[in-house]
Amino acid sequence: MEQLIPIMNRMQDVFTQLGVSNNIDLPQIAVVGGQSAGKSSVLENFVGKDFLPRGSGIVTRRPLILQLINGPTEYGEFLHCKGQKFMDFLSIMKEIEDETDRVTGANKGISNLPINLRVYSPHVLNITLIDLPGLTKLAVGDQPTDIGDQIKDMIMTYICRETCLILAVTPANTDLATSDALQMAREADPEGHRTIGVLTKLDLMDEGTDAKDIMENKVIPLRRGYVAVVNRSQKDIVGKKDIKMANAAERKFFLSHPSYRHMADRCGTVFLQKQLNQQLTNHIRETLPSLRDKLQRQMLGLEKEVAQYKHFQPNDPSIKTKAMLQMIQHLQQDFERAIEGSGADGVNTMELSGGAKINRLFHERFPYEIVKMEIDEKVLRKEIAFAIRNIHGIRVGLFTPDMAFEAIVKTQIGRLREPSLKCIDLVVQELTNVVRAVTEKMQRYPRLREEAERIITTYIREKEQACKEQVMLLVDFQLAYMNTNHEDFIGFANASSDSQNAENTGKKLGKVTNQVIRKGYMAINNLGVMKGIGGSRSYWFVLSSESLSWYKDGEEKEKKFMLPLEQLKLRDLESSFMSRGHMFAIYNPEGRNVFKDFKTLDLSCEAQDDMDSWKASFLRAGVYPEKQTSEGTVGEGEEEGERRESVDPQLERQVETIRNLVDSYMKIVTTSCKDQVPKIIMFLMVNDAKAFINGELLAALYSTGDTQNMMEESADEALKREEMLRMYHACKEALNI
Repeated sequence: MEQLIPIMNRMQDVFTQLGVSNNIDLPQIAVVGGQSAGKSSVLENFVGKDFLPRGSGIVTRRPLILQLINGPTEYGEFLHCKGQKFMDFLSIMKEIEDETDRVTGANKGISNLPINLRVYSPHVLNITLIDLPGLTKLAVGDQPTDIGDQIKDMIMTYICRETCLILAVTPANTDLATSDALQMAREADPEGHRTIGVLTKLDLMDEGTDAKDIMENKVIPLRRGYVAVVNRSQKDIVGKKDIKMANAAERKFFLSHPSYRHMADRCGTVFLQKQLNQQLTNHIRETLPSLRDKLQRQMLGLEKEVAQYKHFQPNDPSIKTKAMLQMIQHLQQDFERAIEGSGADGVNTMELSGGAKINRLFHERFPYEIVKMEIDEKVLRKEIAFAIRNIHGIRVGLFTPDMAFEAIVKTQIGRLREPSLKCIDLVVQELTNVVRAVTEKMQRYPRLREEAERIITTYIREKEQACKEQVMLLVDFQLAYMNTNHEDFIGFANASSDSQNAENTGKKLGKVTNQVIRKGYMAINNLGVMKGIGGSRSYWFVLSSESLSWYKDGEEKEKKFMLPLEQLKLRDLESSFMSRGHMFAIYNPEGRNVFKDFKTLDLSCEAQDDMDSWKASFLRAGVYPEKQTSEGTVGEGEEEGERRESVDPQLERQVETIRNLVDSYMKIVTTSCKDQVPKIIMFLMVNDAKAFINGELLAALYSTGDTQNMMEESADEALKREEMLRMYHACKEALNI
């Protein structure tokens, strides 16, 4: 049993000497108390020597791990001064002050970095204690204003561990209910299982008062009880009163005091030391099995990672060559998986990436951008009318001119360049992100990573240019010849009859049956504001080709509302302080209420990808984005002029015919474009990049002629390897103890 505390000390030393930040909590005793509560005096009484710094304000500014070891000679050792024995305890005091100032500065700063001090003496029992800074509320010198919170956080990191016993030091001449030490101990140990109360300054209590009820555990009960001690007064310390004499005076005080003489054997420094030795020994015995299990688990977890480092020689050329080949092979596999989506290892569960993101760009973002670029209906009809008139010239046109159709269609086809090039830019951006992600595993060799990333990115940029040229050619092909014999083109006869039927019936052409397009959660942002409650609320939305419905949740039992989509449009919104994520609104262009008394329905999604997908779905349902015009609003006079000019019924029929023809032909062209552009991108850029990485990347790296320098290990990686090896050896040595 007596060997348990030395075992813990050796384990503590193993982790400290190897410079390992041990995340396994070793059993120990933390000393907690307010400033001038007598913590330092209690510790000095154990040793029987003055060795702790004293003064006003915060004196203990770094945790002091104090290992008391019973031995034949009396001296001290610091772990930061290996091999040096301090025979004079005043030199120990000076070394503590110097080491504290070295880390924290000389002007009352604090630090979490502990000082390890081992004291050998024939007058001590084996105990390990941690002296923590005294609790304070006001900043002094260059201390930060939140010094009190910093000290509290530091103390809590120690005393919240289940393996830590708490020595709560409280002056008896203050109200126990206001004790900072007991209050913190109760936060960390609500049941009081790990807390030992220490009462100081009993000799300074007012006459006629005593701490008998506290010591008998009647006021604030603790499972491990209270121990009372009497330390030297400030006068005794200044007068260099011997601690042995002070201990004798302490014994005499308890024996002679009428309130304490019946419990004198359970009071004083000697009893406290024995009690702590016994409590710590029992505590270690209880926690040792679980501690061993933790060490074994940690060592097993490290074994796989350490295996590759055991015989590692960073300057061996053969190892460098092998490492380079392995790195490139892993990069090839990771890039393939990122694009093709094969394999379950390292799947991103937070957002779309790689091939999935490119797929969404092709089938949701690109079609949305094509629809968004379409010009306003009124502007289009106006252009058609001007084209028809200008083609007829001075003559009165009896027939609808096909040249007007060709002129308008060419303008519309030319506008496809912008969304097509934007799609390429977005795919390049995503490919660059994939390359950056897959080369992260090369961070052990930063120069290799940098060179590989540069070579692949340069190749993608070259292919981007070829891809853009091919897409421009695709648009030029469409402009070169108008295939009005296409099987899906309605032709002049059908266009005229369709426009006549539409005029007679007043019905919309091409009505789609009501089918569900998309389901999912979105938040409504403006309803809560109108009701006087801030923020947004999420609902389950179901979008069909005719309506938008929302429910309380995904079970679709409690429908909140169904909104017809007739004549509605959507526009982007900027996120407000009460909204979350990315926002857009549904509204009626004529200013009518959309939902109850609301002019708009403001919706938001948490991710940009979700918003893009919803907007693409609204396109399929016929809800188009707001048209952006740079000319500004049309004046009333101009509108009146337009109305006067458009009264010719024959011209109106011709405009409607051309409009139907343009609509029919542009559907053919945009369908072809939506099909061909992704294929061009995949063939010329994505697949080509994969082939380059699989077949030519290694040769390109070797052609630089600097492969040995490329395989220089990063300083961080070397540090990580050494840290891992130290941790492994520390666990192994600790288990051997």
